[in-house]
Amino acid sequence: MEEKDKTENEGYTGEIKGGLRPSMKLVVMGIVNKKPKSIEVIVSSRPEEEDAEPDVGLQLKVTFRDKAIHRNARLAGKWGLAEKTMSFFPFAPGEAFKMEIVCEHQQFRILVDGQPLCGFTHRLFPLASLTALRVFGDLELTKVA
Repeated sequence: MEEKDKTENEGYTGEIKGGLRPSMKLVVMGIVNKKPKSIEVIVSSRPEEEDAEPDVGLQLKVTFRDKAIHRNARLAGKWGLAEKTMSFFPFAPGEAFKMEIVCEHQQFRILVDGQPLCGFTHRLFPLASLTALRVFGDLELTKVA
């Protein structure tokens, strides 16, 4: 793995104790950088390690150039088909945001600043195998819960 510049935002990696289950909510709060390219939120079976590719139950990749939010999952090392339809793009350079990822029985429901943004049907089971949350990219995190 290449060395990261010390000034770069290292992001956040945390454990979801006991794994994900319906009715749980993950909250990511932060401030978008002034010149953002992308922000990623990944819910996976374990933190990414150099030699292993964990299963990913949800990858949310916010791209500012095309104002899109790509959603995908990785099972047994293979990425599925990305989804990117959504009603609006809630992120703006220099602005604070609160993203909530609500785990429901059939899907993840994603809200930003209290507004429903999109959903993503579960592709990975059991949900309890999802035990790691990573957030990184062009943002300053203020809270992860």
